[in-house]
Amino acid sequence: MNTSTQSHPTEICQSIKLGIDAHARFYYMARQVEGATPQPVQKMTFEGLLHFVARQRRLAREVFTCYEAGAFGYHLHRRLTEMGVTNYVVQPQDWDEHGKGVKNDRLDALALCQRLDRFTRGNRKTFSIVRVPTPDEERERALSRQRQQIVRELQRFQAMGRSLLASHGIHVTGKWWKGRTWSLIRSEAPGWVVERLEVFIRLIDPIDAEEAKLTALVEQDGGEEKIPRGVGALTFEVLRREVGDWARFTNRRQVSSYTGLCPREHSSGGKRRSGSINKSGNPRLRAMLVEMVWRMTRWQPAYHALKKWPRCWAIPAGVRERARKPSWRWPGNWRWICGGSSPGKPRRRNSGWFTCLMPPENKQPPTYEPKNGNGSQRAWMPCRVAARVIKGMFVTGG
Repeated sequence: MNTSTQSHPTEICQSIKLGIDAHARFYYMARQVEGATPQPVQKMTFEGLLHFVARQRRLAREVFTCYEAGAFGYHLHRRLTEMGVTNYVVQPQDWDEHGKGVKNDRLDALALCQRLDRFTRGNRKTFSIVRVPTPDEERERALSRQRQQIVRELQRFQAMGRSLLASHGIHVTGKWWKGRTWSLIRSEAPGWVVERLEVFIRLIDPIDAEEAKLTALVEQDGGEEKIPRGVGALTFEVLRREVGDWARFTNRRQVSSYTGLCPREHSSGGKRRSGSINKSGNPRLRAMLVEMVWRMTRWQPAYHALKKWPRCWAIPAGVRERARKPSWRWPGNWRWICGGSSPGKPRRRNSGWFTCLMPPENKQPPTYEPKNGNGSQRAWMPCRVAARVIKGMFVTGG
């Protein structure tokens, strides 16, 4: 008896969707034929997955696949694309829509397949697509990221040496293993402390040399480009390699989303409450932009984008003192105004300048009323200035 169903087609169908949950050794795959119910999830190896996808190409006019971006890169995407499959690399997220508290690989693959079906039917909000870099862009970005990793390792060993010296009452800064500072350490520190520091030095010297080589290589590539005004060769080249293609952005909202500079919001009814930045974008790019604005406000205060909003950089009189008092309605107001995690302790990585990117239609910053009713203080949002600085450098050329 010959029977056929929509889930097990014997002739070419219109489309097949495959949701893939990728792991190091195995891949979990959910299959859906056109608009039918997804079939049970299968577990297979990488070679088995490619063989299975090749069979689906013979069974359907179009085959769509998707998997989450992660540590396994874009190797699978390129292999699937070479086979004629339309693949999407999507942003990782919590696929538990109903909050059941149950998560496993099979459920993730099934959720990806169901979302892919909605996406192919026209619902472009069902998940976020990750831009796949070209092999050349990935190679260039790997070089700059390797340099950042080496810098962090170098800073870690430097901090270990300073910590050991501080435990014996010797406080140093900078490159303590060189020049006059090292001579003073050898004369003042105990002998066994010097021996332990020499171990760090043997690790620091080759790392420092490699970091210098990579920095020179990145700066050399950046020097060949037309650099916007106010940006160094190293900073510009790192930014260029992280972004890949500046033409990918069509409006400033996309720039804010990619850099993670969009504000958090918790609003309901007539209440609207905006928080700090969501930090959902590229963390390397965001940190680089914050440091750029720091340097610009210190060394180039006359920059035209900074002079447009001089009030945004000045804290109103008395706000800092009132922010320390418990009479304020929200304890987080200190973060809004001073950019610090607690009174007297400013944040190093995330300044209050980026606490909120206000939409262009909002001409005035938000106003908050102190609990004691003594008037209001505006929490200026200098991050708007930072957004203008970025736009001035990379859109209008400075």
